[in-house]
Amino acid sequence: MFYSLLLQVQTVANDLATVTQKNEISLSVFDLAVKGGWIMVVLAVFSVITVYIFVERYLTISKASVVDKHFMNNIREYIHAGKLDAAMVLCRNTEGPNARMVEKGLARIGKPLNDINTAIENVGKLEVSKLEKGVAGLATIAGAAPMLGFLGTVIGMIKAFYDMSMAGNNIDIALLSSGIYQAMITTVGGLIVGILAYIFYNILVSRIEKVVYLLEAKATEFMDVLHEPAR
Repeated sequence: MFYSLLLQVQTVANDLATVTQKNEISLSVFDLAVKGGWIMVVLAVFSVITVYIFVERYLTISKASVVDKHFMNNIREYIHAGKLDAAMVLCRNTEGPNARMVEKGLARIGKPLNDINTAIENVGKLEVSKLEKGVAGLATIAGAAPMLGFLGTVIGMIKAFYDMSMAGNNIDIALLSSGIYQAMITTVGGLIVGILAYIFYNILVSRIEKVVYLLEAKATEFMDVLHEPAR
């Protein structure tokens, strides 16, 4: 009897090895994704959104972090020479949040310095909020994608157990494979998308922090120019 049971176990093991080898040969990444069900479609949409937000924001933030080294020196010379109109024209012809902050400060010259500083800070906050547009979406995807993958895991296991209950004594691997595929693939897909979104989110946040530091430094430099005595 023990020998008969051992033969049955060996037969099942051989069947599993055969099925595994066939799957390794015939299944592609796309086939595996299809077996994940509708949740993989949602994860695919999440992945496209993640890449789009990251690339678009990365380029925008990189552009905002570029500052002309001679910009503030020219602004200083125009202010000391009393050429405010020329300074305003320079700001309008210069790209970037720094130029827009300085332009707002120039427009407030003649008012108390605290009012000028407040106006510059308000413009800086608006510029930072523009840079942060869409970044919160990455944080949402980073948290939602793994949970969605785990949801697919639960659904897949429920499907597998349901198939087992309906099969009675005629249980085989092919019957359970659909639910198990969905359970495992959605977990992997959700984790991959979530990890990518998390990494991209932190990269963008770190670059935005650098831009914030740059804007604060330039705002302080502009206020120092206003405090300098005229030549």
